[in-house]
Amino acid sequence: MEVFNLRDFEGVAREKLDPVYYDYFASGAQDEVTLAANEAAFRRLALVPRILRGQGPPRLSGSVLGCESSMPVLLAPTAFHRLAWPAEGEAATARAAREADVIMIAAMLSTITIEEIAAAAGTLWFQLYIQPDLGFTESLVRRAEAAGCRALVVTVDSPALGRNERGDRNDFHDLPPGIFCANMRGDGNVRQVRLSPEISWKHVEWLREVTRLPILLKGVLHPADAAQAVALGVDGLIVSNHGGRQLDTTPATIDRLPVIADAVGGRVPLLLDGGVRRGTDVVKALALGASAVAVGRPVLWGLAAGGAEGVAQVLSLLRGELENALTLCGADSPGALTKDQVVG
Repeated sequence: MEVFNLRDFEGVAREKLDPVYYDYFASGAQDEVTLAANEAAFRRLALVPRILRGQGPPRLSGSVLGCESSMPVLLAPTAFHRLAWPAEGEAATARAAREADVIMIAAMLSTITIEEIAAAAGTLWFQLYIQPDLGFTESLVRRAEAAGCRALVVTVDSPALGRNERGDRNDFHDLPPGIFCANMRGDGNVRQVRLSPEISWKHVEWLREVTRLPILLKGVLHPADAAQAVALGVDGLIVSNHGGRQLDTTPATIDRLPVIADAVGGRVPLLLDGGVRRGTDVVKALALGASAVAVGRPVLWGLAAGGAEGVAQVLSLLRGELENALTLCGADSPGALTKDQVVG
């Protein structure tokens, strides 16, 4: 099957993946209302171009929290890449991100260690679920620091696991033999990840004391939470609903972005994930206040379709669409976009 856009990759991946694994990657929580809303919200918004700007081809490169990137697109943290590409898993994803010169956010629930990912990666951030065992949490932070990760992305929308009914129907609740959460392994055993409703702002304060790495909170949808995070010294926020995999019926992230941007007032960079499938989606998010976006499922579809080459093709397609959309909007860079160029 020939691919022309990011959605085409999903069809290729579906043909190649075990149907149970496809459902794991593709699914959302319960009725998957939020999963569908993320993409639908982008389609509902319209772009208003500016004309006769005469500024030449747009420049895509920039930086986020001091990390240079060839375009304002990051790889979102996604778990269990060896389900999609058994031979290399996250190493293949990391290699494609390095060659594209974009930031990869490595998932804590990866199927190879953060050290192995770092060996293949360029600029790397580490996604963290704060564990009730703070000693173990600190050990993960130290490993991320030692591996050269440039920031910590703390997932804060998961005091419990959202119910995945496709997983229930498939009876898929454990990884197959030989695949495990490699970062959780120690002393010959693999720890279980604990999602705890006891995790609070006190733990964010604790983490701020533990590391000098920039800290971003991922999963922010309410403006009061955004303001509190900034007041506590958090360095960045990711407007995210976990790709629709946690609390179903939460609003689409692109709909929440302007509200969060107003609450933050430019004090820290904002990122967005959830539903980004086109270069025009990236432009809409940038115009509404995001410094960059992160893509998750399309990267997994590319990985399943062709390993590192598949991921590289996903990023290349998105880069071309972004450059074209910026040109047609009359913007010579992402920073030239304005909020009034998005209506809906």
